[in-house]
Amino acid sequence: MQRVRRRLTLILIVTLLLTVGWSIAREQEAGVVPAAAKAHAITELKTLPGSPENVLSARLSGISYDAARKLNAAIPFALTAGSPALPFHFVGSVADRNRATDCLAIAAMAEAGNGDDGQRAVIQVVLNRVRHPAFPNTICGVVFEGSQRASGCQFTFTCDGALARRYSAAAWTRARDRASQALDGRVYAPVGLATHYHTDWVHPYWSDSLTKLARVDTHLFFRWRGYWGNAASFSVSNRSGEPAIPQLAYLPAHADAAGQLLAGQITSAKALRDVVVRNGDGGAFVLLTNAPSASAARAMGRSICSDRPLCKVFGWFDRAAIPSGYPVSSSARAQLGFSYFRDAHNDEIVLYDCARFAGVTADGCIPRAMAMRGALRAKPAQSPIAMTSLPAAASKYGLATPNSRDLRPLPDKGSP
Repeated sequence: MQRVRRRLTLILIVTLLLTVGWSIAREQEAGVVPAAAKAHAITELKTLPGSPENVLSARLSGISYDAARKLNAAIPFALTAGSPALPFHFVGSVADRNRATDCLAIAAMAEAGNGDDGQRAVIQVVLNRVRHPAFPNTICGVVFEGSQRASGCQFTFTCDGALARRYSAAAWTRARDRASQALDGRVYAPVGLATHYHTDWVHPYWSDSLTKLARVDTHLFFRWRGYWGNAASFSVSNRSGEPAIPQLAYLPAHADAAGQLLAGQITSAKALRDVVVRNGDGGAFVLLTNAPSASAARAMGRSICSDRPLCKVFGWFDRAAIPSGYPVSSSARAQLGFSYFRDAHNDEIVLYDCARFAGVTADGCIPRAMAMRGALRAKPAQSPIAMTSLPAAASKYGLATPNSRDLRPLPDKGSP
């Protein structure tokens, strides 16, 4: 009898502890945090890993994509994605709504391609950020935050040259429909309250410090730990006054921003556009001047290639070194300053003369010993570069394995 009583007592104690623990977890998930903890959390907001205020240390680690995938796989997923976001209800004028829709749509297309789940996941992260005090409280403000800085953009496509690409009317319609649904309250629950994501072939410094929630296509989604990842932190309402974005001035909703590009952006674009030779493959040999940035060179390559399915652009700093056409001499190869290659599947490889371009890691540098032997052929290669075989593809075309930031395929695999 005594043994039975002890067993019952033990069961009651265990049940009580489990109940208390469950209640605490539910309170934290709901954002019920003691006042002292909340005050401490406010002081740490600007130092959170991966926050806009901490952007200077947010660069991707310069490792191979295989190594990145191994590191990413070692980070466990949370048992659940937690509470989904509450339905979003947009506040603003018709003009505000149109601008916000465009910003969500371009982010969805550039970051996730055509996939329905991928686009909705990206859109949900943008809306989660709008509600979080660490980020701007307008949709376009979130999407284009830091885009004036080559190393400070929160969404890579806003500062790596991808905005030079144009999408089809059908692609815009699909992406705008998904954006509009989200602005009317549709929630993409699988990513929960995620505020961060990255592709599985890169490993940002903050990956180990955030809670890993979900995988959608090739993207991994995260939220902050502690108070700033709880539901109560997502309490900011979007404000009216969506900014017109100069980079989107070709769209009617953003036409008011025409002519507002920063002087530095205009100068860098003009400085790189001295096309000396136009090639039959749609690419070009160009003169590089004024010590351009790597992101501006890549933007130039994408702009020259436009929507051509196969294209190569090569640049030199010395006009006298630029060949008149193919084949390219060994002396011209030795002086090559920049190369941009895109294949029929919109996969791209970008390489730089790292003695002239700052901020490029070793695997993004032109391999002088190989002298771009395979890349400087008259006809573009016809074989697609699969994301799963990029190092092999780089070797095939006579290139060193590019920097992981430059391996991100252009966003479309379909019609745009």
